[in-house]
Amino acid sequence: MRVNGQDTPVMECKDNLAFMRELDDEQMKLIVTSPPYNLGKSYEKRAPLKEYLHRQDRVISECVRLLHPSGSLCWQVGSYVEQGEIIPLDTVLYPLFRKHDLKMRNRIVWHFGHGLHCSKRFSGRYETINWWTRSNDYTFHLDPVRIPAKYPNKRHFKGPNIGQLSGNPNGKNPSDVWLFPNVKSNHVEKTIHPCQFPVELVERLVLSMTDPGDAVFDPYMGVGSSIVAALMHGRKAYGCDIVPEYVAIARERVQALDDGTLRTRPMGKPVYDPDPRHSG
Repeated sequence: MRVNGQDTPVMECKDNLAFMRELDDEQMKLIVTSPPYNLGKSYEKRAPLKEYLHRQDRVISECVRLLHPSGSLCWQVGSYVEQGEIIPLDTVLYPLFRKHDLKMRNRIVWHFGHGLHCSKRFSGRYETINWWTRSNDYTFHLDPVRIPAKYPNKRHFKGPNIGQLSGNPNGKNPSDVWLFPNVKSNHVEKTIHPCQFPVELVERLVLSMTDPGDAVFDPYMGVGSSIVAALMHGRKAYGCDIVPEYVAIARERVQALDDGTLRTRPMGKPVYDPDPRHSG
């Protein structure tokens, strides 16, 4: 089977350290993932924070070995909660990336509208994506991910460019705050996974940080949203997970993509607003 011109993705039900040790150095142009948050979800075993960080350190080190010199490493996390106190995971993971001399390019805030309602603090409605690179010579393409300009016909009113468009006619650069719905019960992509990546979020990373034919890897693959996003745009895809049911669903989704029957939320689709006063 070939999907969008690419060979069948490499997906295995295997511990990610064991999976990564079989891969060659510097072959991944983009490593994108969302690791467990150590909250005791069905797919993870809750551990003391020190032990969790030790495990993350080992995984991150292997990811750095696999990362192409001009590649990107995107680590999406939320908060660890202990006795009502939240610990933003990207703050405690930061030193684990910096010790490899990685350079942070953006701390992207992913804002979404739905989730559990808190009773003793404000309800959390965002997570972060830390974008790291190995060097200053990294792949980045803005044009494929531009979004519509707020004032597309705005023109210079004085100076040497008077009368000309003042913005890029292809659209504007997305900010570092991204608004994508999270995958809940009514989302077109929903599977049995409780914390599923939306495909469109990974699409933006794939399109901006890789070229066609490049390799994309997710060491905590889950049900394969990163795999799908990579294949949709002609990239090679690698992933692993330790939960057999998730790997089976990932393979089903790839097959559906190949068949043309996979449903995903279109990239760039406006977020639904039930208040008609806010509609465009």
